[in-house]
Amino acid sequence: MTLDDLRSLDWRDPGRWPLPVRLGAIGIWFALAFLILGYIFVWQQQQPDLEGYQQEEVKLRAEFRDKHSKAVNLELYKQQLSDIERSFGAMLRQLPGRTEVPNLLVDISQTGLAAGLQQQLFQPMPQQNKDFYAELPIKIRLTGSYHQFGDFVSGIAALPRIVTLHDVDIKQLGKGANDQLQLDVTAKTYRYLDEEELQAVEAERRKNEPRKRGAN
Repeated sequence: MTLDDLRSLDWRDPGRWPLPVRLGAIGIWFALAFLILGYIFVWQQQQPDLEGYQQEEVKLRAEFRDKHSKAVNLELYKQQLSDIERSFGAMLRQLPGRTEVPNLLVDISQTGLAAGLQQQLFQPMPQQNKDFYAELPIKIRLTGSYHQFGDFVSGIAALPRIVTLHDVDIKQLGKGANDQLQLDVTAKTYRYLDEEELQAVEAERRKNEPRKRGAN
């Protein structure tokens, strides 16, 4: 059948078409119907699943990139961890043990006297246990000059152990230019907890957890 024969077909009367043309037309209609029904009953129903799989693929690709990056930089992370451990160990060595605390308290007291200050109060307060260390606050009252206070602060900073100063309050004791000043300050030093104390802190934490959950 030639192209001219197809052009001469009466599209309003397909019953008179040659058999091959009719069979071809029927095949095309079946193909179109199959595509339309497939889109309606298969594609549209599976579209949410496809979108879910696409989102899962994006998530898995991101996880892969993250894990790949960590794997590539594993040696760097190990080096950083080693540096942190060394730094932490150096800081930990600056914390005195239980037996060293009395000597440290003497050093703090002597620092004020060495600066020429008069010590009016030196009162160690109850220690406050933290995760792996304890805070040891000391209320101190000293009298002297601004210059002597500066020497005291410099001397505290030069101690081999960590000592921090808090709640600093300076006031003049008189109205004259040469009158003494009074310094009230809370010095805090720190010590690491031994194994027995760490166990006690952990036991206290576990004991308080049910109370916190009950309060919430």
